[in-house]
Amino acid sequence: MKILRKADMLEKEQVGHIRAERDILVEADSLWVVKMFYSFQDKLNLYLIMEFLPGGDMMTLLMKKDTLTEEETQFYIAETVLAIDSIHQLGFIHRDIKPDNLLLDSKGHVKLSDFGLCTGLKKAHRTEFYRNLNHSLPSDFTFQNMNSKRKAETWKRNRRQLAFSTVGTPDYIAPEVFMQTGYNKLCDWWSLGVIMYEMLIGYPPFCSETPQETYKKVMNWKETLTFPPEVPISEKAKDLILRFCCEWEHRIGAPGVEEIKSNSFFEGVDWEHIRERPAAISIEIKSIDDTSNFDEFPESDILKPTVATSNHPETDYKNKDWVFINYTYKRFEGLTARGAIPSYMKAAK
Repeated sequence: MKILRKADMLEKEQVGHIRAERDILVEADSLWVVKMFYSFQDKLNLYLIMEFLPGGDMMTLLMKKDTLTEEETQFYIAETVLAIDSIHQLGFIHRDIKPDNLLLDSKGHVKLSDFGLCTGLKKAHRTEFYRNLNHSLPSDFTFQNMNSKRKAETWKRNRRQLAFSTVGTPDYIAPEVFMQTGYNKLCDWWSLGVIMYEMLIGYPPFCSETPQETYKKVMNWKETLTFPPEVPISEKAKDLILRFCCEWEHRIGAPGVEEIKSNSFFEGVDWEHIRERPAAISIEIKSIDDTSNFDEFPESDILKPTVATSNHPETDYKNKDWVFINYTYKRFEGLTARGAIPSYMKAAK
């Protein structure tokens, strides 16, 4: 269950994002997208009831393993290509493709989640947001001089914090998204290139000590996108990463997804049946409600009763409740999947 506090949504001007997330989850009846069963609301919160995916997420998997093999990487990147393409076909751009949003089902296959950014940009995606952050952390000098093993260790140590911070990280965001000149669905393929680099190298290409430094490196990617000589990586893999992470007009996938599928890195991939085949890394699940494949989440106070404060007078968002109108949704496939509607349901109607 995803819980969103209405007052926060109004204050952060997130209403459009929340509506977009609900709409895409309703529309995307796809194996590649996390299913939403219900959305509802009460006086204080909005609720999304999603399917539970016990395999955890890609962020947790990458933190457990130093790096993935090229075969494992091929599998996860291929599945994510199909997942991203499925939402592009609906006319959506995800814009927040990162390992935290690639969930794994009970068999270890990928599903996309978190569509809160499909419309409207979060503050964290605005250029000035990173330009104006005060440099409270040390400069990137020490980080630059680390070898790849130390970089990977430092990245993994800070990764949890980044996942839960409100600032987030610009590590996976395409440079054109930061520009005020516009962008298109190709920004999702850039993010996939960054994830592929992280899978094979152990940390993403632009990672730094501070979000501002990362932002600078993303904007200056022509100089900063390099491969550490001490980490073995095939030419095929390197070539595909550089086809994903380049100017959007030259990016692979510009003519269409077929260009990506036919890249030599994906040789041997059975695109038609990939979801029916065993996953690259099998998932161990002990019970139907096993959460051991997820990282520990910090405690949240979202369900504690809130007292109206001067910042959030209760009447203020009572008056604005109309913005959440028509949010409620129910997926009826539970009734129809088994064929006819039972007679007692008809009687109830």
